[in-house]
Amino acid sequence: MGQRIFIGTASWTDPGFIADWYPPNLPAGRRLHWYADHFGMVELNSSFYAIPAARQIERWCRDVPAGFIFNVKLHRLLSRHSTTVQTLPPELRKNAEIKQGKIVLTPELEQAVAKRFVEEIEPFRATGHFGVLLLQLSPSFSPRANSLEELEPLLEFLQKYPVAVELRNRHWAVEAQLAETEAFFRKHKATFVCVDAPRESHFMILPSIDLVTNPKVVYLRLHGRNAKGYISGKTVAERFNHSYSDEELGEIAQRTANLAKQAEQVHIVFNNNAHDYAPKNAARFRDLFAEKYPLLAKETQAAPRQIDRDAQETFSFVKP
Repeated sequence: MGQRIFIGTASWTDPGFIADWYPPNLPAGRRLHWYADHFGMVELNSSFYAIPAARQIERWCRDVPAGFIFNVKLHRLLSRHSTTVQTLPPELRKNAEIKQGKIVLTPELEQAVAKRFVEEIEPFRATGHFGVLLLQLSPSFSPRANSLEELEPLLEFLQKYPVAVELRNRHWAVEAQLAETEAFFRKHKATFVCVDAPRESHFMILPSIDLVTNPKVVYLRLHGRNAKGYISGKTVAERFNHSYSDEELGEIAQRTANLAKQAEQVHIVFNNNAHDYAPKNAARFRDLFAEKYPLLAKETQAAPRQIDRDAQETFSFVKP
């Protein structure tokens, strides 16, 4: 059946990766190449903070082998996060309405930003390295203050692309609201992002449920199980400071196997980006999954490419 289970991490440039996972003498320009020696998928995180330039994306595509895919996080303005005008390209800033130092999201600006975004990321598609667009909504986007219908113009504009939407407010996925949420996602063929998160009922923590709303793509993001860090952490490393045990990874392997029965593709993204937890857990998960589900494991991405001899001679490589 080919590749249909994809395993990777949320970003390849987190400070913890640089400090604890990459070889200490590895140049910054070689990090993506090194990452692609170990995994076949990554979530592009920098696109959340600024629209990436097509020329930069072309360079990234040259750094990875055939079959490697980038899942691309949409710009923070599109996901209803508080945003300053400096995050936009200069030509889009002049038409932005500013209130108390933050951009006011208007339908016109939303469409202009989305249009510019997909234009710039086109090299991913042109080279066969594009995976999924990820819309990670703000926790302030809630059923009390908002309606999912607010997302319709954006989802309609992006209908040619596979889009996964991560809700960050628990109230979208509990009680009667869950059925309404599911219906909306199915109507727009959007993928509901499933999560593995702390077992707490705080409004910022989505329940760890498996909801398949698009049979083409399932997306599972693993945030760790550190409730205190998730709720009160000030940095990414503090919020997602959790290393998964083999028992916990076994639970995720079972979830993955069940989800694989319901969709053409399953994307497993480790977002526990403290220290080197994410890449180490992702590698260990891949091994455990192969042990528990050998037939399904054959449908994961091909083994990482061989590390080239020049790199071996230049750097002190270690296993993740």
